[in-house]
Amino acid sequence: MRIIFMGTPDFAVPSLKALAAAGHEIVTAYTQPSRPGGRRGKELTKTPVHVAAEALGIEVRHPMSLKDTEAQADFAALEADVAVVAAYGLILPQAVLDAPQHGCLNVHASLLPRWRGAAPIQRAILAGDEFTGVTIMRMELGLDTGPMLARARVPIDDKNAGQLTEELSEIGANLMVEVLANMPSFPGEVQDDALATYAAKIDKAETRIDSSNSAEEIERQIRAFAPAPGAWFDLDGERVKALAATLVEGRVRPTLLQRAGKQPMSVDEFQRGKPIPSGIFPA
Repeated sequence: MRIIFMGTPDFAVPSLKALAAAGHEIVTAYTQPSRPGGRRGKELTKTPVHVAAEALGIEVRHPMSLKDTEAQADFAALEADVAVVAAYGLILPQAVLDAPQHGCLNVHASLLPRWRGAAPIQRAILAGDEFTGVTIMRMELGLDTGPMLARARVPIDDKNAGQLTEELSEIGANLMVEVLANMPSFPGEVQDDALATYAAKIDKAETRIDSSNSAEEIERQIRAFAPAPGAWFDLDGERVKALAATLVEGRVRPTLLQRAGKQPMSVDEFQRGKPIPSGIFPA
């Protein structure tokens, strides 16, 4: 098929690579514009999709918006059979959704209609969900409201957000290839809006560990924000990230900590230099 790919972060890269490996013609990759980054936070840094697309010899476009008629005309002129979207990060107007022959298909990291929105993986962990997954959805103007073509279910277990993101990105890539190989077999199922939940974007305030919360809540918080942005606590005026923890007899025990500007270290190594007083984590 003649495909327009639209994605930005690492989560989207396996889908791009899988589509290329399956022999599809990827005419263009749309991604977010380069942002300041690097070690000093000033160098313009290409998105993971931008880097992957260039390595595959695919043209890259990075408009600030798709709302103006010129950008929409450029998109339509590509005459794609379908657009594949994976964590692109820009709103697609109706003119863009309608341009490809088979519309725009999205790789969404949840079992829709649960966790529509920006942070489905983190919200599933924070809520204590037993399972999450991937949904291939035909996009419409509503927020992740379109008909579902295929779903894959994955146990969360004790995985953190980074591990789940990597796992779901690979599953989503394979599922999208399967759908595109035989689209008539995936007619689409209407979502039940009554079962929908909203995965709001993570607020910085949510990453601070509150010792008044239960051990189970804090352990989930640590997993939901690992490896980034990292759940953290204040220790003598210093922000310390807790990147991993275990539950032992109803207590949460951090196992991997990181001081600002330092490499992660085990809790034993950390405490040799800076002991953690009681009260930081629930007893």
